[in-house]
Amino acid sequence: MKTIKGPAIFLAQFAGDEAPFNSLDAIAGWAAGLGYKGVQIPSWDARLFDLKKAAESRTYCDEVKGTLAGHGLEITELSTHLQGQLVAVHPAYDAGFDGFAAPEVRGDPVRRQQWAVEQLHFAAKASANLGLTAHATFSGALAWPYLYSWPPRPPGLIEEAFDELARRWRPILDAFDAAGVDVGYEIHPGEDLHDGVSYEMFLERVNNHPRACLLYDPSHFMLQQLDYLAYIDHYHERIKIFHVKDAEFNPTGKQGVYGGFQSWINRAGRFRSLGDGQVNFKAIFSKMAQYDFPGWAVLEWECCIKHPEDGAREGAAFIADHIIRVADRAFDDFAAGGVDVAANRRMLGIG
Repeated sequence: MKTIKGPAIFLAQFAGDEAPFNSLDAIAGWAAGLGYKGVQIPSWDARLFDLKKAAESRTYCDEVKGTLAGHGLEITELSTHLQGQLVAVHPAYDAGFDGFAAPEVRGDPVRRQQWAVEQLHFAAKASANLGLTAHATFSGALAWPYLYSWPPRPPGLIEEAFDELARRWRPILDAFDAAGVDVGYEIHPGEDLHDGVSYEMFLERVNNHPRACLLYDPSHFMLQQLDYLAYIDHYHERIKIFHVKDAEFNPTGKQGVYGGFQSWINRAGRFRSLGDGQVNFKAIFSKMAQYDFPGWAVLEWECCIKHPEDGAREGAAFIADHIIRVADRAFDDFAAGGVDVAANRRMLGIG
């Protein structure tokens, strides 16, 4: 069995224009000071990272790794959540997602999608140059506006959406395969891949592509009321990235899963800092250890109440306390004897 690596932290929610959050060196020092051993880097944030340069220059990648190593840190994965979202955007969300793209392609859905695909190709090369084995992203969505079956969906609508999503992603997956890197789709509301069934629909259409893997984040399953422990049983072979994020679901007589169009703090389902929600992380870490999860435990902070710096500080200790150092021998080895075929046959009455 493998011991999960960590604690690590996703830097996207912490990067900013003020020190120590405005450069890779400074934010790395801050994270290391809290006890983190790894960082997941948002590839779109130029204050921290240059994705195109990383795809083209091993020297730059060595410099990035050296900067982090100076603080005792490693890169866990790169993230293209924003760019991955733009691989497939339903027109209803054009305006909402346009800000995710580079300024020169905004307002032009065709060029924006081409830019997003190029970004994913850069990410495959950059990940390889950095010596990484997994990459975090979103799938994007064409069918999401039709999630609820009212009005009744016309026959073939969802199938066509997933056929097209697969057509767009297959060349990207092939590029990651050539780079030796797994794509970890974060299964997330707002993406066409939002639960196990939708992931399987996509997986079938990309012919079970070996690189079409998963980023596991139990908070999204808590808010959907999906069994997040059984999910690990089903998909542990495909889970390559782990976001440690807490959530709570407190339905009332007025509000449930859909949230009533309320702000995050007023929803029945809310993201919380680690330990403040309802996710059973003891059971999750046990299952991840049982199934030899090969990666990092990465904090993603998105609490609707607690200050992010407090969430980060508490989260490092929380993850460290939950990582299970796996056993290197069976607990009953002391009572075991050597192999004796003749004795075994006698014990079975067949000697």
